[in-house]
Amino acid sequence: MRITAFLCLLLSLSIAPAHAGDKPVVTLHTSKGDIRIELLPDRAPITVENFLNYAKSGFYDGTIFHRVIRRFVVQGGGFTADMAEKPNGEPIVNESKASRLSNQRWTVAMARTDDPNSARSQFFINLRMNLSLDARMGRDGYAVFGHVIDGQHVVRDISNVRTQRVGDFEDVPMEPIILERISISKASPATK
Repeated sequence: MRITAFLCLLLSLSIAPAHAGDKPVVTLHTSKGDIRIELLPDRAPITVENFLNYAKSGFYDGTIFHRVIRRFVVQGGGFTADMAEKPNGEPIVNESKASRLSNQRWTVAMARTDDPNSARSQFFINLRMNLSLDARMGRDGYAVFGHVIDGQHVVRDISNVRTQRVGDFEDVPMEPIILERISISKASPATK
């Protein structure tokens, strides 16, 4: 009897949460190719909702990757090809401490100023283990909210372009790398 109850419990656990771990997936359609990112709403709900709201509104369409630092990050989501900053919404709360997600290679995090709660639309993809960007005791980090699941070669291609200084901005690609649009999939089977 106990074995039957135990087996029923195991069976229900293996069937019931089949879709509970599903996470939204976005595809960044860029001038260099597509990058697929699995979002982590269970760990960073405010940050994921913020990113999806910008994506659904078409805000990211036609923006560029304006900061490319080889073996560090590629950053985009806020400027047009002529380096004009797009008007943003309100800043969001930094979830770096609450989520306990680390800025590991291929993770995606929100860019911000020195104010931990200043993230709006800009995001970056980590090209290496950037643990110096994580939250530590007494210091907020950069909030991770997803990870690249396909298109790492595209991110590498972006990271290898030649860059230049444009006004106050360093590390701007000499040839604009356009984020043409973002498409959103309803869900993808959990990979982690």
